[in-house]
Amino acid sequence: MLDNSRQDQAAGLRRMAQPKPVKVIAVTSGKGGVGKTNVSVNLAVQLAQMGRGVMLLDADLGLANVDVLLGLSPKYNLSHVLEGRATLEEILVEGPGGISIVPAASGLQRMAELSSAEHAGLIRGFSELNNDLDYLIIDTAAGISDGVISFARAAREVLVVACDEPSSITDAYALIKVMNCDYGVQRFHMVANRVRSGREGEELYRKLAMVCNRFLDLTLDFAGAIPEDDYLRKAVRRQSPVSIAYPSAPVSRAFGELARRVERWPLPSEVEGHLEFFVERLIQFSAAAGGL
Repeated sequence: MLDNSRQDQAAGLRRMAQPKPVKVIAVTSGKGGVGKTNVSVNLAVQLAQMGRGVMLLDADLGLANVDVLLGLSPKYNLSHVLEGRATLEEILVEGPGGISIVPAASGLQRMAELSSAEHAGLIRGFSELNNDLDYLIIDTAAGISDGVISFARAAREVLVVACDEPSSITDAYALIKVMNCDYGVQRFHMVANRVRSGREGEELYRKLAMVCNRFLDLTLDFAGAIPEDDYLRKAVRRQSPVSIAYPSAPVSRAFGELARRVERWPLPSEVEGHLEFFVERLIQFSAAAGGL
């Protein structure tokens, strides 16, 4: 029989051999032009600066916004993994601040028609990355297309980006309503972007929360407010995350606070937290929707 120290050592080795849970966060919005990709990129950078392993998946299949924002020209993308021409690790692009980026891929559009070999290969590719990752952040397209819904349903957490414009609030509510009423998603987080003050951000959250609480059965958490800041525009022109280009700017400090709030979100369970579980859910939901 093992003594206590040897039992503890054996348990520790088993934990090291098992993939650790990964927080999968879909960053989405009801409409374009609200700064969703900037939120995705700077949240990823801030988490990486806190010592976390972060991978950013560019899931905007039409625009590849992450590539444009960071001035990247990747040679490979996820379609090459599906075709067996590269492994997932081989297509990863090293991004600023130590984040890893999965480039946008038109191959995701055929996620619903994967062969069993492609299915297994994709799951294996993601599962092999588990031990190094704490976060997978998914920058979805804007709107309520089947692809957006599939990614958001497969993720554990949904972060909705909205700004203080009537169309942004209306479209954010429409996205939340579809996901709640049609697909049973009951937990959302909201970040108020490009606001003039923290108070304005909280008021924007209250407007959306009031409508959601009145008509829907869900929890909408306030994840924070990101101020309008000229430094962000300067960073975009430099094709650099503002958190790196201007780390002391008010907008960068706000992204840091957002990352600290995200850190406090509970870890997923051992089963739900594995990346292969996320991929299984994504394939299942995209197939039900008729493809991405």
